[in-house]
Amino acid sequence: MIQSPAALAAPRAEQRAGSSATAPEPPRIELGSPYTPCLANDCVARGGPGQKVAFTFRPGATDTDVVGYEYLLPGQDIWSRKDGSTATVDFVPPRGGTYTVSVRAVDGGGLRGPHSTLAFSVAAGEGPLGRWHFDEDGGAAEDAAVTDGQDDATLHGGAVRDDRGRRGLIRQDASGVPLEEPVTDRGLSLDGTSGFAQTDGPVLKTSSSYTVAAWVRVDPAADGTVTALSQGATGSRSAGKSGPFALSYDAGGEGRWSMRVVSDKDTVHEVSSRRQSPRGVWTHVAGVHDASTQQVSLYVNGVLQGTNAAGAGWDANGPLQIGRGLQSGEYTDHLRGSVDEPVVWGRALTTEEVQDEARALINGTNAYVELVADFAAARADGTSIADTTSGYGKSLSLEGGAAVSDGRIVLDGVDDAATVAGAGPLVDDTGSFTVTTRVELDEQVLATKDVGFVGQILGQRSADGSAWGLWFQYAGKETVLDGETMEEIQVPVGRWHFGRLHTDGTFSSVTSEQVVRLDASARLTGVHDSVDGTISLYIGYNRQGVAKAFTAEAGSGDFAVGKAFAAGEWKHFLPARITEMRLWAGAMAGPNQIDTEVGA
Repeated sequence: MIQSPAALAAPRAEQRAGSSATAPEPPRIELGSPYTPCLANDCVARGGPGQKVAFTFRPGATDTDVVGYEYLLPGQDIWSRKDGSTATVDFVPPRGGTYTVSVRAVDGGGLRGPHSTLAFSVAAGEGPLGRWHFDEDGGAAEDAAVTDGQDDATLHGGAVRDDRGRRGLIRQDASGVPLEEPVTDRGLSLDGTSGFAQTDGPVLKTSSSYTVAAWVRVDPAADGTVTALSQGATGSRSAGKSGPFALSYDAGGEGRWSMRVVSDKDTVHEVSSRRQSPRGVWTHVAGVHDASTQQVSLYVNGVLQGTNAAGAGWDANGPLQIGRGLQSGEYTDHLRGSVDEPVVWGRALTTEEVQDEARALINGTNAYVELVADFAAARADGTSIADTTSGYGKSLSLEGGAAVSDGRIVLDGVDDAATVAGAGPLVDDTGSFTVTTRVELDEQVLATKDVGFVGQILGQRSADGSAWGLWFQYAGKETVLDGETMEEIQVPVGRWHFGRLHTDGTFSSVTSEQVVRLDASARLTGVHDSVDGTISLYIGYNRQGVAKAFTAEAGSGDFAVGKAFAAGEWKHFLPARITEMRLWAGAMAGPNQIDTEVGA
């Protein structure tokens, strides 16, 4: 959060033309309670995320003509202005850490003086009151956050663990040390009728601020409202009531997530997601109840969906519920699907802290990712390629004249393709995901195409076109020296794209940095980061340029290989040979993880 030297560089003291007057002195900066300035050998962390800090700017000891201040708050790279001989500016720290503020004074003649800087440290927010991994061999799900005592959750009815946990194949511990043997993460699978897990008693004080979050995969066959997290209520004060909150999905209607709270006046307050979320895929959802402002907020995949009035909370003394909710004194809304990594805090997290949770980072170079689709041509059986690796059980069907030869899917660029039909998206396209393939283009066929030809390697269909895809665009021919004949020849070249093709033929995509020759296979990997709202493209483990801003569209149709849906029909057939395709829920964190997880 400390500004770069370039951002902090202030001009030297200015002097008015034709005058001996000099610019103001460096101003004084006062820091509001509870924060204190960092000293040379003493930088005590105080306050916490979301706890406002006030800076007061005052003139230097001998300055009498200061009329305003220009300042850089943490995270800014452009100077802001506040008028007055003395000025106060507020800043809300998004997370714990050391921050720096810089300020320079401006006098009545418009001269700016050298800047002053002040560093201060923000304490990390209190950790969660409960977190459950469901990675035990049996019995209760152990609470991994025990600072307030152990709050284990007992599994009931049709609640079982399976090997489809959101953290995927875990290769290192929380500190980044590689494990001797990778561990397959587990999650909680629920049947939608009797399955749930609950603690012995309340984990949250629901009259105060709190945050609840989980990774959830709603089964495509789920119906009605299904609840991922809630808290029960018992006793005369709570008899017949609904629970104080419910983090739910409307499987019987519009397919939207919601965070619903019930105030002490028995009034229901709700905030819903801005658009539909797909089923059968992992989605991160979080609800925040801020008692100080009496507001409730909902986040989906780390993105704020909205904030609404919540009224005053009340203390419900029932146990935390995973997979069902309390309505009018009856437990209902059983979730059909999976829940993993549910976690609750006894405070309102900042947006940045919710985003950190949604990123699922292990450390700066690795994130938890879950393999959700794996189609290898070598496993083909006739015209079908089953995913026998990930555990999600989808199959890729060959179409047209597509066939498998020498461990590769062969596509002619006319009508050959492959699809995972009728299953909806394989990943939550509005969430973070990683996709990879190894592809070899048919150089001879592409040489007959017009310059500008576009073909899709693989991608997800939306209602009216492409949600996202990996593409090839033919750029033309390049003159090269034939290594055997030592004669100059012309070969087709083009560029790889990861992103979306629009109906007008334009791309929202990140592209390969240089034109590529088509005489060898290429390993392509695309990464969508829903928190940053960016896409990245890798060739091998080499990142192409910088991440590009991208607004995701929710996929609703087939996952397709070798073709794309555009302008109401299938087109953009690609002549190529494809060895394999894999998709993960979660954005891989960089080249090191791409190298480790994806491979050559």
